[in-house]
Order: sequence, then C-alpha cells, then structure tokens
Amino acid sequence: MILNHVSVGTSDMAKAVSFYDAVLSTLAIKRSHYIENVAAAYGDNFEFWVGCPCENKATIGHGSHVAFNAPDQNAVDEFYRVALELGGSCEGKPGLRPEYSESYYAAFVRDVDGNKIEAVSM
Repeated sequence: MILNHVSVGTSDMAKAVSFYDAVLSTLAIKRSHYIENVAAAYGDNFEFWVGCPCENKATIGHGSHVAFNAPDQNAVDEFYRVALELGGSCEGKPGLRPEYSESYYAAFVRDVDGNKIEAVSM
C-alpha cells in the first residue's frame, strides 16, 4: 500500500462528523478515531480523515475527490440519498459510468464544506 491516509478540511467539525458518520455508514465504513474539535478518521488500514486545518481556513481542492468502495449499487444509492439529506449537494447522480468501465456504478456529492466525494461499486 502506498498511501497512509487522505484528509479533507472542514470549518465545522461537529457538522462534518455528523455528515460523515451517517454518509459513510451507508458503505459500512465506521469512524475509527476522534480528536475533539480537531479531526476524525474513518476506516482501518487506510484512513480517510476530516479535520480543521491548523494553519489556514479550510478550502476545497480543485479537481480532486475521494472515492469510497461500496458493496453494491444499493449502497451507492443510499450514500447519495443520505448525503443530500444531510446538506450535501449533487455532483453526479447514481448510475453507470461506462466511460470508466461497463460495471462502474457511482455517485458523486459535495460534503457540507464543498469537498467532492464518490461512492463506487464495480
């Protein structure tokens, strides 16, 4: 494995943790660490972190996103539904993405801070 973790910034830890606890639970991903008012991690061996930047205001990365594996298409649909219900915004409704492969089924959303995330089932 070449990566240890990926992290995105937030300006509101409580809101971000509430969002990611619910949205990632649709993919059977649980919170593994929490540092109060600083950061939260999800996953086991490879972790996804959300946290308050130490030096500057949280901003989104242009052209970047994080993709999470989903166990099936229903989980992708639920990921999308819960994300929008909790204040996320649509960046690509659930569906097949044949430009990637015949079986690539995904949904793209922006979290409450504007970070782009994806759920994918293949």
